[in-house]
Amino acid sequence: MKTGGVIGLGSIGGGVAICLQRSGQLAAIYDVQAAAADRVKGAPPISSSPRALAEASDCVLIAVLNGEQTLAVLSGPDGVLAANKPGQTVILLSTINMADLAGAQAMCKDAGVILIDCGVTNGPKSAENGLICMAGGEDGDLAAAKPVFDGFAQQVLHMGGPGAGMAAKIARNTTYFGCMRAGYEGAVIARNYGVSLDQLTLALSGDPTAGGGLEGALAMARRPEAAGNADETKLREYFQMLMVKDLEVAIAEAARFGVRLPMVELIRENAASTSGLEYPLGQPIGA
Repeated sequence: MKTGGVIGLGSIGGGVAICLQRSGQLAAIYDVQAAAADRVKGAPPISSSPRALAEASDCVLIAVLNGEQTLAVLSGPDGVLAANKPGQTVILLSTINMADLAGAQAMCKDAGVILIDCGVTNGPKSAENGLICMAGGEDGDLAAAKPVFDGFAQQVLHMGGPGAGMAAKIARNTTYFGCMRAGYEGAVIARNYGVSLDQLTLALSGDPTAGGGLEGALAMARRPEAAGNADETKLREYFQMLMVKDLEVAIAEAARFGVRLPMVELIRENAASTSGLEYPLGQPIGA
């Protein structure tokens, strides 16, 4: 397995395609918005369909927004599985709920296709071979896909069997966004008393020899304020959209086990302030 075709050329998929193009492994690209291909310089012409992309590629990498889109690109006469390539590997980079993942797994199994579920982080460095991958699948399947992973990833963590990669990503996001909310509320105190957020970040950084610290919690608080800044507002709105989507996945998964995630529910209800779109000096009492 040497070449990969990338479906979805957004912040993650676009970066993966750039890396594979740089390594000489990019066989095909596809996105519903043809203009998205402009980001991947020197790439093959955009494929006419997911099926055409699968026909041209050893491995298919899916980086769409959600479970609905994932199932759509796999199915139907123009879908990946219509290429009829038993033994082909699909690496799913999208964050989706476990029920949709089970549907994708069943579809791939029926077609004789191997599905590796692969949550990713470090998205801002996706075009710099910076992705950290949390992969779920059988040992042999991950070993076979290693040349493709090597073409775009910084690190591949084998989290367990099929499904473990997606579960790990959901768990990671739950923890990460909790830290972001804590960072927002800590920054409220700091800002109101004139404390430098740069210095507070140093105070939170901890001992790197003992696992590091919590400096990442202030990542959004340290960015330029959104008010009067259209580009910053757009970035924060995109962050909020992704955060709410991923938090709702976590809430739904917890409900399958009959439990609640009160912290996650709180963050979802206060998503605008957590994202820095309102109340940089703190939410008023009653708001």
